[in-house]
Amino acid sequence: MKDFSYITNSSPAFIENLYNDFVKNPDSVDADFRKFFEGFDFAVTQGVKSNGAAVNGTALTTSDGVDWKKELGAYRLILGYRNKGHLLADTNPIRHRRDRGANLELSFFGFTEEDMDKQFFAGNLIGLGTTSLRNILTHLQKCYTGHVGIEFKYISDQKKVDWLTNEMERQFVNPVSLDKKKRILEKINQAVMFEKFLHTKYVGQKRFSLEGGESTIPALDAIINQSAEEGVKEVVIGMAHRGRLNVLANIMGKTYEQIFSEFEGTGAVDQTMGSGDVKYHMGFGSEIRTTGDKTVHLKLMPNPSHLEAVDPVVEGFARSSANIVHDEVYENVLPILIHGDASVAGQGIVYEVVQMSKLEGYYTGGTLHFVINNQIGFTTDFDDARSSDYCTSLAAMVQSPVFHVNGDDPEAVVKCAEIASRYRSEFHTDVFIDMVCYRKHGHNEGDDPKFTQPTMYAMIDKHPNPREVYIKFLLENGEADAQDLAKEMEKKFWSDLQDRLDEVKQKPLPYTYQQPDIWWRNMRRATEEDFDMSPATGISPETFDRIFKAMMQWPEGFKPLRKVEKIIQDKVRLFDTEQKLDWASGELLAYGSILADGKDVRMSGQDVCRGTFSHRHAVLRDENTDEEYNRLSRLGEGAGKYRIFNSLLSEYAVLGFEYGFSLANPNALVLWEAQFGDFVNGAQIMIDQFIAAGEQKWQRMNGLVMLLPHGYEGQGPEHSSARMERFLQMCAELNMVIANITTSSNYFHAMRRQLAWPFRKPLIIFSPKANLRHAGTYSHKDEFLKGGFREVIDDTFVDDAAEVKKVLFCSGKVYYDLAERQQKDNRKDVAIVRVEQLYPLPVKQLEALYGKYNKATWFWVQEEPLNMGAASFLQMNLKTINYGVISRQPSASTATGYAKIHKQEQEEIIDTAFTI
Repeated sequence: MKDFSYITNSSPAFIENLYNDFVKNPDSVDADFRKFFEGFDFAVTQGVKSNGAAVNGTALTTSDGVDWKKELGAYRLILGYRNKGHLLADTNPIRHRRDRGANLELSFFGFTEEDMDKQFFAGNLIGLGTTSLRNILTHLQKCYTGHVGIEFKYISDQKKVDWLTNEMERQFVNPVSLDKKKRILEKINQAVMFEKFLHTKYVGQKRFSLEGGESTIPALDAIINQSAEEGVKEVVIGMAHRGRLNVLANIMGKTYEQIFSEFEGTGAVDQTMGSGDVKYHMGFGSEIRTTGDKTVHLKLMPNPSHLEAVDPVVEGFARSSANIVHDEVYENVLPILIHGDASVAGQGIVYEVVQMSKLEGYYTGGTLHFVINNQIGFTTDFDDARSSDYCTSLAAMVQSPVFHVNGDDPEAVVKCAEIASRYRSEFHTDVFIDMVCYRKHGHNEGDDPKFTQPTMYAMIDKHPNPREVYIKFLLENGEADAQDLAKEMEKKFWSDLQDRLDEVKQKPLPYTYQQPDIWWRNMRRATEEDFDMSPATGISPETFDRIFKAMMQWPEGFKPLRKVEKIIQDKVRLFDTEQKLDWASGELLAYGSILADGKDVRMSGQDVCRGTFSHRHAVLRDENTDEEYNRLSRLGEGAGKYRIFNSLLSEYAVLGFEYGFSLANPNALVLWEAQFGDFVNGAQIMIDQFIAAGEQKWQRMNGLVMLLPHGYEGQGPEHSSARMERFLQMCAELNMVIANITTSSNYFHAMRRQLAWPFRKPLIIFSPKANLRHAGTYSHKDEFLKGGFREVIDDTFVDDAAEVKKVLFCSGKVYYDLAERQQKDNRKDVAIVRVEQLYPLPVKQLEALYGKYNKATWFWVQEEPLNMGAASFLQMNLKTINYGVISRQPSASTATGYAKIHKQEQEEIIDTAFTI
């Protein structure tokens, strides 16, 4: 992909010597330069090849008349168009492109007009044979500077480069078949017709129309049809609001009647499960037959207005679906992300998602990114929206090619869609299509765009829509039958539009439920009564022994690190002597028991294999070979799979991925662990928009578990608080479960309860840090064999409830600080009650204990400042118990950064708690 100007300026003898070196040993010359000589050799072998002999009247050597400099100039011209043609391509339908400094003038390559009809061997490199410079230039302009420009100079894999150049130089000189023209016109008719209808019938209503970008519909149609031919069985789509209704109608097959009823507010929306959402945020699923008679399942993911937030959800859903339905053949499920130009450039989540694309734990076989580039973001022109040349410039980061295409040329758009689909199938990597178009109206149909872009919108007002442009093209350039087709479709267009105006009903597409769909349909909604007491989740002694033995051993010949080996031996010794399991062992036992039930467990996050606090050691490393060993990988026949992955340094995208993964499969336990709970701040959009509200907005349950290390140990303001108050503030309508657990057995039951419930809820656990190794968190074997999760744990130290003068109720780490003082001072008059589940709040259990300790004064004790933690939530929701609050003083920061001050504050809390 070099331009070889340094060689062009060299002496002919030097170039000839290079060629002679190539003849003796092709590998001795530069790989790119070798391609030139191969093309030259191919031309030579068409004649009589012998040393110094003439070929077609032209001699091989410089002394016999081969003008190496001109030949190399022709080769450089070819490379120039391949590398920089996109900078000159006519991709903008409404305004001139800004000059990006591409120099493809003939003089730059050493040519004049006199050279145009000279013959060049270099024509063999582009499939033309030995031909004139004029023919070479015409061919290159058709392929690289017409309505399509391709960016791929940064790709280092020569196989990919060769594949792309072959496609570009073959597809964009071949005409489109009549059948394909008909299909394109049919789909663009549907797109335009739908927008016209809505604009006619629902004047002024927000619909975020696709007008100006209608070529999106034939593009998506082509992607799905071509991908099905490549073996894709399922397509998962993520997109924002622009054009969403059109995609629902003309790609997903949602009936006009369903869409219209939502516009008119007459749809039978199920409000018993939540508040619902606006029409252009809802998800949809369908099953279609492609033009090649293949069946494809389509899923459009529900999403909020937060642009691009749905991207990682799509990826996680696709990965999960491939695991369950497609036997881990990830290429069978195609994620399509439809971006806006302003958002793909401006939202960092896109970078995070693209960065995940080749990682083992997040690979989905390649994503097709389709940008509806309407050159404006709300009211912001692209000059103010990005610093990069293109909105898709981040594609270079993972060496993904970008097809820049003029949205007014649906044939070119469809060709790009088909090439991109084949590329994804061939190389299983991401690929981008940047369709440059325009937005007919303002950000929504009630907004006047001329306030901010008067000149641009003066041009748009006069500009025909893509359907009109295409029909004009067919009439002027098509064959006779193509012209007849255009007239026939024109007539049909108005007929169909009238049918829609008359509300002729469509039949909904048939749908065959996939296995995960069936599992979800067997779920029911949760009720208040479901949270009065947790289900029994104990396991049999035989199952316990089998899992414990499996996770405490490793294969013959495997040598774990000596320090890790000692840690595991200490766990075995603890069990042998006391029949107890520490936190990490109880955690792995929980996962192992779920696997033994035939269900899967997936976990990801930064350093989760080892554990941030070096406690989990779920995956061991051989100290000699660096080989990995998964401690839950040998549970026997019928066991599920334990998939655990260290993630990239991302919270937003990784949490979104795991949410999407859990959304696809109710029978897998899916966990995300923050390195410290504080870092969950970086994923706040996923929590606000999906985890806390997804069931209410979109009627989609989810059982994702979030582990957020939380606890005040003097580690400063960024390593103390997972912001419990924020999660509790979002709790309502049984939307999620919030827990702060103190024993390994209760953690075990919490995990098993996630899949034992006949419904699914996100579970947020404020997990321990220092207390991972606290002896008080260890649990006896019997506690894993019986019972279930305990929402409230009563005091076991006091003997007589009647003697208790003070009850301290609390959650999490502070319990052990309180218990230590209680036992040290032998305070039988103070009872300590642990609230292990903060939401849904176990009010009945607390009221029962309030009755038991009816002579005592109650206090809620927390480590967090008064304006944080659970204090305000309890004051708002726990009205039947009279209690005070003991905490740190209100604070703007979560914790002090000074160890001495931390210790002093902690002692004050404990001293106050035990003062009568």
